[in-house]
Amino acid sequence: MSKEKILIVEDEKDIVKMLEYNLQKEGFRTLSARDGEDALDMAMREHPDLVLLDLMLPGMDGLEVCKELKKEAKTDSIPIIMLTAKSQESDKVIGLELGADDYITKPFSPRELIARIKAVLRRINEKEKLPQVFRVGDLTVDFSKIVVMVKDKPVAVTAKEFELLKTLLKAKGRVLSRDYLLDTIWGFDHAMEIQTRTVDVHIRTLRKKLKNESKRILTVKNYGYRFEYED
Repeated sequence: MSKEKILIVEDEKDIVKMLEYNLQKEGFRTLSARDGEDALDMAMREHPDLVLLDLMLPGMDGLEVCKELKKEAKTDSIPIIMLTAKSQESDKVIGLELGADDYITKPFSPRELIARIKAVLRRINEKEKLPQVFRVGDLTVDFSKIVVMVKDKPVAVTAKEFELLKTLLKAKGRVLSRDYLLDTIWGFDHAMEIQTRTVDVHIRTLRKKLKNESKRILTVKNYGYRFEYED
């Protein structure tokens, strides 16, 4: 499985190239945006695992981007590391208050940045860990044994169906796009139409197997799917 996807929001080409090189060398996948509006569009569409956000951007600045990301349900859980200049001390405080997870001051060493990224992702992953055995309604999922049960009766699911269910559960109610599910479970970076239908087919078969609990996998029109925890 490929590593986490990182969105670089930075308007200086040389810095973008340096960041892409060092992140990719560590196994991360990268996306880049040169301004705030492009960053918001990309975050909504691609749902990156982390955003590296420069505060000094043309047009919409980094603080406004941070505020918008944390305001939207689809992006509010994405961790953000701010890239700041030494003179932006007050902006660091505001950014952290808006929900940014960390900041690093320019100039910085790639080694330090990678360490910060790994630390933030580790903290987020610890928060998002699911219990070993998950129960909701009549549905039970044992992640250690890779077992799914409905009304205490085992349900035969494929490996991909199990990963799909696990990914939806881990999102804790957030909507996940078809492209995101393809990228996470099948490893496709750029989904074509036929590949996108792969998600729909697996969702359909998974719903059939979950019987009365299938109602928890909700379709969000023109976007993707989410798991409903409430009865």
